[in-house]
Amino acid sequence: MSVQARLHFAVYAPALVDDDGRTPAVVHGVERALPGLRLEWEVGKGGRPIELPRRDAWLAEAAKRGRFPMLCNGDESSPVTISGLRTPPSQAPGGQALLDIHAKLPLDATVTAAAANVLEGIAEGARAFWGHASPEGYGSEVAQQLRGSAHGSERSPRELPMLNPPARIRSPEIPHWLGWLNFWSAAAARAIGFPDRALDADLLVRARRTASGGWIVQLTDAPLDYDNPAHLDTLKRTYERFPEIGGRSAP
Repeated sequence: MSVQARLHFAVYAPALVDDDGRTPAVVHGVERALPGLRLEWEVGKGGRPIELPRRDAWLAEAAKRGRFPMLCNGDESSPVTISGLRTPPSQAPGGQALLDIHAKLPLDATVTAAAANVLEGIAEGARAFWGHASPEGYGSEVAQQLRGSAHGSERSPRELPMLNPPARIRSPEIPHWLGWLNFWSAAAARAIGFPDRALDADLLVRARRTASGGWIVQLTDAPLDYDNPAHLDTLKRTYERFPEIGGRSAP
């Protein structure tokens, strides 16, 4: 991997309507997963970090306005960032506004080893419906899977199934796609039918429960590589196992 490679974390949760404590809980979850990491700087103009002496209070004030502004670790040579944005009802599953939280961390040995804990910390803190962690570049791959029309191809250029855009998925609990690490809340797991002890034995080897009753499910030992035939085969099998993911099954 390049020294510039990044691991992206994303979770999808109910929209912020007030300060309900979720934004500091998310940040604390990341810091617990990576001891020594402190996300105590705001990203100012030009990307310059600005120290926040009362970070949690600052986050609470922003949450009252429905915002989760960008935080960073203050290290421009090895940046870690986290922020949230609101997806309006018109663009979200089931017409329900969402809080999308995105974090970017260096894809190095330390972060890779802690990645499941980082994803769990973000997802549990946000009370997310679902989420994932994937190496940089996953977005362009997923974009090739998004269905543009009902009469388009049934397979992407990599022979992965086509997925419905989020606005055409019936419920916010249904994951939009698969990542390297996947967080499925208890509601999301029920929606897709996971786990089935007979059908999901391979997945359960690399899965664990979370405190809220959800699941962290890891697809491959190493971070997902779309150019690796074994990884691509795992993706294909997992999509086939869960047709609900991406809104591919009839309601």
